[in-house]
Amino acid sequence: MASISIFGIGYVGVVAAACLAKDGHKVIAVDVDQGKIDAINNGLSPIVENGLDELVKETVDSGRLEATDDVQYAIDNTSASFVCVGTPSAPDGSVGLKYVEIVCENIGKALAAKEDFHSVIIRSTIVPGSTETTCIPTLEKASGKTAGEGFGVGYYPEFLRESTAIEDYYDPGLIVFGALEDKTAAILTEINEQLNCEIHCVDVRTAEMVKYTSNTWRAVKVTYANEIGNIAKACGLDGQTVMEILCSDTKVNISPYFMRPGFAFGGSCLPKDVRALRHLAQSKGAPSLLMDAVLHANEAQIAKAEQMIAESKVKKIGMVGVSFKPGTDDLRESPLAELAARLIKSGVNVEIFDPFVQEAYENGNSTAGRGNDVVPDLAARIVPELGALIESSDAIVVGNIYKEAVEMLGEVSESKPMFDLTRLRRDLTTSGEYEGICW
Repeated sequence: MASISIFGIGYVGVVAAACLAKDGHKVIAVDVDQGKIDAINNGLSPIVENGLDELVKETVDSGRLEATDDVQYAIDNTSASFVCVGTPSAPDGSVGLKYVEIVCENIGKALAAKEDFHSVIIRSTIVPGSTETTCIPTLEKASGKTAGEGFGVGYYPEFLRESTAIEDYYDPGLIVFGALEDKTAAILTEINEQLNCEIHCVDVRTAEMVKYTSNTWRAVKVTYANEIGNIAKACGLDGQTVMEILCSDTKVNISPYFMRPGFAFGGSCLPKDVRALRHLAQSKGAPSLLMDAVLHANEAQIAKAEQMIAESKVKKIGMVGVSFKPGTDDLRESPLAELAARLIKSGVNVEIFDPFVQEAYENGNSTAGRGNDVVPDLAARIVPELGALIESSDAIVVGNIYKEAVEMLGEVSESKPMFDLTRLRRDLTTSGEYEGICW
């Protein structure tokens, strides 16, 4: 079992302290508020949370939980510290790190007088890079030691919801943490391994980003539901009923398929339907701010790809895919077709490998090239063999993934400029001749 000091007896701190103590760990809660310290030492919760009073009393009575304002005592008697203080917004909207810095400085000073290795684990919500640029320098300066050698560092975000915090702790939907070294990772693994949830051990900045991604995604979902509710009401409909039915579809609507960063959306449905719902909202006097933003953001993703390619100053591009998604020859509002058209207009010579569009032309289908109203001379730009396309091009744009093309394109990514809009392989990230649009 671990021995852990919790700095900050606020909502996250006290819940974490009580739950860790219940699991058998020795926990020391640290705060400057004497009222909170006294409450815990008297077996009382300093906050209102379902089931927490009983849990605090149980763990204090067992001797596994105590509270103090003595930082040195807490550091000397534990092997790891969790920083759980608040990070309120600064006046300019940035994350406020004042309390985190104060705690890190106090912990650092205590570490200076401790010989044993000690891990400092940030649980406060801080933007990516904060641990590296603020917490670690503060700890190193105050302790005179080097992070990763003289002491450990980790970032371990929490995903607790008020009123169901204890339930969330023991039945988590997500566990993620980052650590500079193995000792800190081992502690975080130990306290989580009995929970029925996959553990994601990543780098510190990724863990920081996951926390913000989770919170802002929830905010977007609330905003989206409200916007749909407003539009539905304006049409005389019940928005909650609409959203309940939507959420019953776990195959498509509640699916990770659409949560994969990459290129813009297109096709015969999504663009026109966003525009149509937006127009309906406007005609009914209902706000459609999120729908407006969706269209602007989608256009911005096409412009981003265009800029990436333009900055390379290549004169001949080989595009892999032009239909709006692999497996079809449908070019209706395809963002790849739009990108090709813009490149052609700017003077770039564009050739295309797309086996499904090619098949439609070869078979003489009456619908060959269906939906294309932007790419000039499309049929003449189709190259049947991927190898020939690669050989004749200055750079490759990967827009759609075709199984038969993955191996060859993977080899090319190491020797020829490549702009990847869909993620050819997960191990590829922007480096050298290869540039991914979101990775």
